[in-house]
Amino acid sequence: MASEKRMFNIRTGTVYFVGAGPGAADLLTVRAVRILERAGRVVVAGSLVPQEDMGALAPKAQWIDSAGLTREAIIEALSEGVHRGEVVVRLASGDPSLYGAMAEMTTELDRREIPWEVVPGVSSVFACAAALGRDLTLPEVSQTVILTRTGSRTPMPPGEDLESLARHGATLVIFLSIDRIDELVDRLMTVLPPTTPAAVVARASWENEIIVRGDLETMPPMVKAARIHRQALMIVGRVLDPELRSIARSRLYAADFSHGFRDASAPPPPES
Repeated sequence: MASEKRMFNIRTGTVYFVGAGPGAADLLTVRAVRILERAGRVVVAGSLVPQEDMGALAPKAQWIDSAGLTREAIIEALSEGVHRGEVVVRLASGDPSLYGAMAEMTTELDRREIPWEVVPGVSSVFACAAALGRDLTLPEVSQTVILTRTGSRTPMPPGEDLESLARHGATLVIFLSIDRIDELVDRLMTVLPPTTPAAVVARASWENEIIVRGDLETMPPMVKAARIHRQALMIVGRVLDPELRSIARSRLYAADFSHGFRDASAPPPPES
């Protein structure tokens, strides 16, 4: 039986959890823009999403800033829009699946038998990598990326402490922790050398984006001097080492590497 291609249709009376991307309005997906154009109500994480840039994409919508709302109030706002027969959008920063508190909202929507869908967004992880102009993975340097945070009022599960994760030697991307930069670096340096390359990107893709490059030892004073207190990610790992970047080579593109699209034993094409 031939497979069927799933068509995406925008439906009234549905809640769409839409990833707003890292901040720049032109990094929204085409699907996200289509939904916003039809939206009757947008519940936005106002402290993280630049509403003034996004607002023009949903000119007919009622915009509700959730920054000061409780979880229950947010769910009520979403539910009210559904009962009015609107296209309802929960506009979350980055991608809804990363630190977006989506599960606790969709569970309640399920209980109320309210339909919902998720529209992925460009994560700030990738906006930061783009701002730095760096790979998060390099051959024979790091082939693993760990996305994590430090514990505060939301504790970390057992085995996910920063020191344990750092021991893997993988690329670390650390969310929601820049306000505790001294503690963050002190803990990392119990496992990693002080010279381990590191970078902090604040407000990636925004007009006021800030980039700080250095190593673990130099990062705290540089971050403080740049007055970075929030909306920033820290990337730590050898992939940021410019010397390793210049010598790392993928086997996939090596002349002596055969695969389904290239036979390394075949003679090269004649020069024109």
